[in-house]
Amino acid sequence: MSEFTVDGEPLPFVPGQTLAAALVASGRVAWRTTRLGQRPRGVFCGIGVCFDCLVTIDGTGGQRACLVQARTGMAITTGEGDDECIR
Repeated sequence: MSEFTVDGEPLPFVPGQTLAAALVASGRVAWRTTRLGQRPRGVFCGIGVCFDCLVTIDGTGGQRACLVQARTGMAITTGEGDDECIR
């Protein structure tokens, strides 16, 4: 089975899954919080319109987990600093 890491922990995925799909399949429905109010966020729209599912991928922040296909060996970090989106 293929794996990437999330905050240093291995997470298996099915080839063809997005990062968000793999996170939700593992039981993680939220992986960051808002700057104001610290409200939990995860996948919301699932099509790249909103910015709720942002993660840092291999050191590059602000990437939408719902749009990025999972690849073996990716290093995903979540949490603070993920709320600045790359356009």
